Amino acid sequence: MTRIDFDALFDGQRVMAILRGLPPAETVALAETAWDGGVELVEVPIGQPGQEKALAAAVEAGAKRGHAVGAGTVVSADHVARAREAGAAYTVAPGLDVSVLEASESAGMPHLPGVATASELQLAAAHGRRWVKVFPAAALGPAWFKAMRGPFPDMRFVATGGVAVDEVDAYLRAGASVIGIGSALADPAALAKLTGR
Repeated sequence: MTRIDFDALFDGQRVMAILRGLPPAETVALAETAWDGGVELVEVPIGQPGQEKALAAAVEAGAKRGHAVGAGTVVSADHVARAREAGAAYTVAPGLDVSVLEASESAGMPHLPGVATASELQLAAAHGRRWVKVFPAAALGPAWFKAMRGPFPDMRFVATGGVAVDEVDAYLRAGASVIGIGSALADPAALAKLTGR
């Protein structure tokens, strides 16, 4: 597997599909809906035991279409191992744990840590992160992104957690680069609005 570079992966993308807690067949079906609709980024969380089956199914489906799939809710070394076993191209976490970051990188999967404060952003930058997940984005609001772009102009933000489809543009204008969206992607009208298709 070619190692993922987040700059290249996220280039030109507005939305990341986050497919949480679905059986493997439903995960694949929704991933394919996203890919068909122009959403190339798919993350499958594996925070609960057994969810790596859905991840593995999405990875297999994505490989046939040239799409990398990431593992979400990776918060331990065990999660890193499960993500690697399922074939994830990268890992995503709700928080910043340097040991998890290092374990994922050592396993060949770039890591997208979660942040919610300036201190966490500074720590992420100190550990070579340019891209971070901002969680919970809806609780922090668009103003957070605008404020953080000042002291951290080189950081890139993936806004995740409660952002509604109608709020995506506001977050992008405020400084987010990519928005994480869940089951709303199953709605054709929402998908069209998100991708402009």
